[in-house]
Amino acid sequence: MVEMRVAGIALDAASRSPIVLLRDPSGRRQVPIWIDQAQAQNILAALNGERPPRPLSHDLMVNLMAAGGLTLERVIIHTIEDNTFRAVLKLQNAAGEANELDARPSDAIALALRTDSSIWMLEEVVADASIPVDAEADEEEKEDFRRFLDRTSPAELIRHLGKARPEADEPPPSDDSPGEAPDAEEPDTGGGSGSESGD
Repeated sequence: MVEMRVAGIALDAASRSPIVLLRDPSGRRQVPIWIDQAQAQNILAALNGERPPRPLSHDLMVNLMAAGGLTLERVIIHTIEDNTFRAVLKLQNAAGEANELDARPSDAIALALRTDSSIWMLEEVVADASIPVDAEADEEEKEDFRRFLDRTSPAELIRHLGKARPEADEPPPSDDSPGEAPDAEEPDTGGGSGSESGD
């Protein structure tokens, strides 16, 4: 397995859909996972260390895990099925017993960032879905996504999400599914490519 880090959020130049970019330790390969706007904002909030006045969904999940005596040890993105990435949460309870839960990669990543847990990916998944890193393009894409967020009002974002395809069992190229790496306007901290929609 390969330990990955979140390089940031990019925008697909064609569809304007957000992409979370996971980068390997060498910094030469990154795996793009298409997600939706709400998931992108949840991940960005964790990357930037933002603490909202009221807990967001993933903040609440972290609080619930703590209340239940559960610790998130690591996240593993282990396969791509039907053009969709699959992930699991590796948990441990207060008695030291291990538990494993199926999760969408975007949710798993958002939780890992909030709990300082590691993110792992099987080497075969990295090999199948990764694209070479272009650091200069990454920076341009980060800036483009920041500008996109700056220009988008909450009302516009809600309208955009309302028009977006709901997460379903059949993934679009935009939420944890792999695909051919399009020209992406890359990371906001931060392509195969994939989406995570059909969790």
